[in-house]
Amino acid sequence: MKSGKVWGTTEVIMQSPIIEIHRIFINKGGFCSNHKHEFKWNMFYVIKGTLQILVHKNNYDLVDTTELVSGQYTTIKPGEYHSFKAVSDVYALEIYYPELLSEDIVRKTVGGVI
Repeated sequence: MKSGKVWGTTEVIMQSPIIEIHRIFINKGGFCSNHKHEFKWNMFYVIKGTLQILVHKNNYDLVDTTELVSGQYTTIKPGEYHSFKAVSDVYALEIYYPELLSEDIVRKTVGGVI
């Protein structure tokens, strides 16, 4: 189902407990609110156009700006405030996913070479 936004449209392509994928269209000059996700990573993959992603870093006073064009992507970690702005009309995928067990390996021995 496609939903209107002040900056364009968003459409849910897939939604499960592990991943959520939206197809988004952002009008040139459109921008979203400065917001964060508590537990989910947020990934943007640009299909067409130029999109700026602004990330307000938590550990230091910096707004990291990344400009993406067709075929490029970036990710924002949970808890970081971020927003986007369309430099041109943009078609992109917005993907949300949780950080699962990132430290899931427990070693009993150390590998090597014989």
